[in-house]
Amino acid sequence: MNDNDIPFNVLFLCRGNSARSILAEAILNRHGIGKFKAYSAGSHPAGQVHPYVTDLLHNQNFSVSQFHSKDWTTFSEPDAPKMDFVFTVCDQTAEEACPVWPGQPMTAHWGIPDPAAFDGTEAEKRAVFAETMRYLTNRISVFVNLPIRSLDRLALQRRLDEIGRIMSDSA
Repeated sequence: MNDNDIPFNVLFLCRGNSARSILAEAILNRHGIGKFKAYSAGSHPAGQVHPYVTDLLHNQNFSVSQFHSKDWTTFSEPDAPKMDFVFTVCDQTAEEACPVWPGQPMTAHWGIPDPAAFDGTEAEKRAVFAETMRYLTNRISVFVNLPIRSLDRLALQRRLDEIGRIMSDSA
């Protein structure tokens, strides 16, 4: 096995690890299969995955049994997988002091408004969760198609930052 066969490890961070980071983990593990292995965690884990996220993933034929809310320090432990990329997906986490990640992974902020904070009818709330999944799918689709192994670190960082600004179907 050469280095090109080893998948990149990607950690998605959010405050509660109950919605956006879980969605990102699920999406990348599906769209980047064989090339990426995604994980998620939170700075202040909610302790459970938001039920709308579970429903949304289930309706999109994702297996939901492996998802659970966990603290980000889990991934700073000596026996944790070495991360190649760490992305924050909510504004609160981007402003917090993150643990030191072994191996100096590439980082970027891909903030998206918290769908759990939206106030509206149940149908409106579910629509906001679906929109969040669409935003993340757009970003992750661009990410998995980057020529990562052929870009220098500065060019790759620029592209990761650009992806964080994608918020529509125009990706």
